[in-house]
Amino acid sequence: MPSPVDLAMKRNAALAGSILAALLTAALLQGCRQQGTAPSEPTSPSGPAPAATGTGASDLTPTPGPPAGYTDGEGVNEGYPDLTPPSLTGEAEKGEAGARNILLYFARAIELKEFDQAWAMLSPGDREKWPKAEFTRMFADLGRIAVAMPGGTVEGGAGSLYYSSPISITASDKAGRPVRYEGEAVVRRVNDVDGATAAQLRWHFDRLTLDWTH
Repeated sequence: MPSPVDLAMKRNAALAGSILAALLTAALLQGCRQQGTAPSEPTSPSGPAPAATGTGASDLTPTPGPPAGYTDGEGVNEGYPDLTPPSLTGEAEKGEAGARNILLYFARAIELKEFDQAWAMLSPGDREKWPKAEFTRMFADLGRIAVAMPGGTVEGGAGSLYYSSPISITASDKAGRPVRYEGEAVVRRVNDVDGATAAQLRWHFDRLTLDWTH
């Protein structure tokens, strides 16, 4: 006949076995539930979503190609490329960089023989002084053209800023003789005066002088 000690040990062993079995069963059930449940969507982080860094459809919009008959810059007034001066941002637009931005695109238009685009940048007074056809005739028969606009100076007056730069245009005529124009290009912008229009606040041509030297 077992002693009281033996009976107590058996009861403890049986109880431990029951507890172990219950724990194993719970673990198995939990594993089954996890396998049968779809993963939840990740929670969105607080704050705005980060901007997309990939290429979107708008980024893939092709740049318009040259028009039919384009001669890679050797023709006159082919309308390509578009030489409209781009807008700069912040202080760059207001300062010397904004002024030279206009002048450099004007110079490039002359060099590429896009005289209509260069003419469109001129002030109303200069467009009246040189009608479009006459402005083109000044340069159309020249060979390769080079335009130089070294550094200029900024001056203020009557609520406006003026940037002046010397300009020289050199080329050769059909007979190979050198041709040179010299003058001054002046661009202007209204100096943040209340009521000024967006066009007045941007640099634009105020006047252009060109004298044939030889």
